Order: sequence, then structure tokens, then C-alpha cells
Amino acid sequence: MERTLDPDRLGDHLDRLYRSAWALTGSRQDAEDLVQETYARVLARPRMLRNEDDLGYLLRALRNTFFSRLKTERRRLRPGPLPDQLDIVADPRARDPQAAVEAAELYAAVAALPENFRDVLVAVDITGLSYKEAARALRIREGTVMSRLYRARRLVVRRIEGSSD
Repeated sequence: MERTLDPDRLGDHLDRLYRSAWALTGSRQDAEDLVQETYARVLARPRMLRNEDDLGYLLRALRNTFFSRLKTERRRLRPGPLPDQLDIVADPRARDPQAAVEAAELYAAVAALPENFRDVLVAVDITGLSYKEAARALRIREGTVMSRLYRARRLVVRRIEGSSD
């Protein structure tokens, strides 16, 4: 059963895609750019879907766009390194500045995970997919989702606990 992706319904998935992009990139600004670039690519031409899984398709498109960007960035010349100490700028819209710092630390820890762990953690914990939906979107077995998710969560906790010492 093939159908065309409905551009009018893409906005329904914006929040989940943004959270996923933030976890992939570790930065709010990069996440906004990544989501925008993903939508631009998806809307550039009609897309045919084989099932009713718009979100799964958009997550794969987001992930592919992210990796395309990484390949492009690796080919570019890089300016000199940044100073060791950078000022932390809190999100002005956040209710609690400490919560904004903790969220940034969490997303940075998720972004630093190995690819296969990060993808599962983003799909389940950040995007809110069930194990079954995540397995279908990532094209892996449900047991693999559970195993990788467990290990990914442990790695994130270790990283955050290690950086707070």
C-alpha cells in the first residue's frame, strides 16, 4: 500500500524531530538547522511511503541528513581550536537556568554516544517511540533495541556522573 507523504501533516512531528536532532547534534542551534534542512529535502519532491509511518520516515531522513552534513563538514577546513573554558549561556526561555544547563549536559552526553546506541536512545527516550516502532524505524530487532537502550542509558549516566565530579 503506497501513499504520498502529506506535507500538511509534517508539522505534527516537529517537536519529536527537534528533540531527536538535538540529541544527534548536541546543540540547539544545530538541531534547528538540521530539522529545517531535513524538511527542505523532504519537501523538495513528492515522497512515496509504503506504510502509515510518517514519523519513522522523517526520523530516517533526519538521520541521513545528519550524516550527510557530517561528511561534508569533515571535508571542510577547520579554524583554530576554541579556548578550554567557554561561558555557558543559559536558555533565556527556560524557567530554571540550572535545568537548562542540565539539559544541555544531557544532550551533549547523548550526542557523544556511539552511533548505534545514540540512534536507539533518541528513538525511544527522546522521540518517544515504542520499542516496536523504534525497531521498525531503525530496521533492527526489538531485542536489539532493548539491549542497546540499556547500554546507552548506562553510558549517559556514567558520562554525566563523571563530568559532575
